Amino acid sequence: MSLDSMTQDFDKAVNDLFDPVATWLSEVVFYAVPVAGTELPLIVAWLVVAGLVFTVWFGVVQFRKFGLALQVVRGKHDESGSVGEVNHFQALTAAVSGTVGLGNIAGVAVAVSIGGAGATFWMILCGLLGMATKFVEVTLGVKYREEHADGTVSGGPMHYLPKGLAERFGRRGKVFGSVLAGLASAMILFFGLFGGNLFQVNQSYAQLAATTGGEDGLLGSSGGALFFGLLIAALVGLVLLGGIKSIASVTSRLVPAMAIMYVLACLTVILVNAGQVPDAIAEIIKGAFEAEGVAGGVIGALIIGFQRAAFSNEAGLGSAPIAHSAVKTKHPASEGLVALLEPFIDTVIICTMTALTIVIARPDSWAAAGEGKEVEGVTITSDAFGTVLPWFPNLLTVAVLLFAFSTVLTWGYYGLKAWSYLFGKSKASETTFKIIYSVFAVAGSMLSLETLISMADAVLFMLAVFNIIGLYLLAPVVKRELDSFLAHIRGDRTESTKTADAEETAPTNN
Repeated sequence: MSLDSMTQDFDKAVNDLFDPVATWLSEVVFYAVPVAGTELPLIVAWLVVAGLVFTVWFGVVQFRKFGLALQVVRGKHDESGSVGEVNHFQALTAAVSGTVGLGNIAGVAVAVSIGGAGATFWMILCGLLGMATKFVEVTLGVKYREEHADGTVSGGPMHYLPKGLAERFGRRGKVFGSVLAGLASAMILFFGLFGGNLFQVNQSYAQLAATTGGEDGLLGSSGGALFFGLLIAALVGLVLLGGIKSIASVTSRLVPAMAIMYVLACLTVILVNAGQVPDAIAEIIKGAFEAEGVAGGVIGALIIGFQRAAFSNEAGLGSAPIAHSAVKTKHPASEGLVALLEPFIDTVIICTMTALTIVIARPDSWAAAGEGKEVEGVTITSDAFGTVLPWFPNLLTVAVLLFAFSTVLTWGYYGLKAWSYLFGKSKASETTFKIIYSVFAVAGSMLSLETLISMADAVLFMLAVFNIIGLYLLAPVVKRELDSFLAHIRGDRTESTKTADAEETAPTNN
């Protein structure tokens, strides 16, 4: 029996076994109600409403404090002796690497195919609202993080839900929070293995194999797939062994590089078609309010845009606070402000650049998808770039590999923290997880396991239900932390002014 037939038989057996569970879970988590001729998943509404509530609650903090967030990420307000493992910039890039991925390339193409160009407008709006949610959950992640004897720290919903709720509501809050924390850890671990690891490796291998000759190419055989999986597993294992410092060191270089490369490619297409930019922008705005010929009209464009943004930036899901909690700071809200830049980078910039490139280039595959034909999202994006850069599919393959690798690394760290919470933080326990995670990377190039990946998506978004309940209950804590950090900033400025005045009035010897 060949390796190909063995993997296909295993794939089929696993998918058949878990298909009923995956179908039921997806129907529950992504339950949708009919709205104006289309379907609105209630989980998407849950995430968007949270962004709107926190935007109002904190006085549009994502706009008022955007400049301060940039100052913090540049290290302007760093304090010596702060607990943590990485600086603000490294924490941001580590978290961004977990959200910026194939969804920004392929998912956006699907959104503008189903929802039309107008979906882009609503995607941007949802990303802006998500900035407030991200601020809240990351502030809590740092506030209630756990400091270990070896100098490392752990944070995330598995820590701030039990600690925060116990602090506010006593014993009952602790019990409720502990239950939520256990569920959160299990959900993060499951998604990390299948969605954050296996799926990313599977899709990046498929893209690489397709651009190197397909089934007849260098990597088209089962042996090529195995080699790719082993290579990725080895690289991931080496980085994971170094912990968050090693991951942050890689992502702080990888994320800016791949984002710049991708955005430059988008700008190239846009600039070559500069004369069409005003019409494209007008089409996006008009389509947002007068959508015709797409699923559900205006409401359809709105829902698709919100859904793409919610799935892309993960605001409210509780994943990003795990990476941000490792930051060196004495003020939790300082990292909360840094975190609000994450949906801006992921959704407002990168997703929007992808959408604008497709709308301007108008590849034939986009038109075909809009007519209901089955076209892969990555194909639409690749074709859009190919209208100006015929060689871009090869560069897109590099981008896909980098996006996927950085996502695998970050979800490896998320999964490790969830594993440690459930099974302990001993060296043997953590090594066991790293071995399991690396094995899943090998399996990713060999197997599709579509049913388990579908379950992983449902599990991750189920986490948002529990996480956001906790965010609502702990929002007053975040308000105090923000006021404390702003008071600290004002104190710094006052001290700087006094020092400057003293220097100006001090006598000089001529």
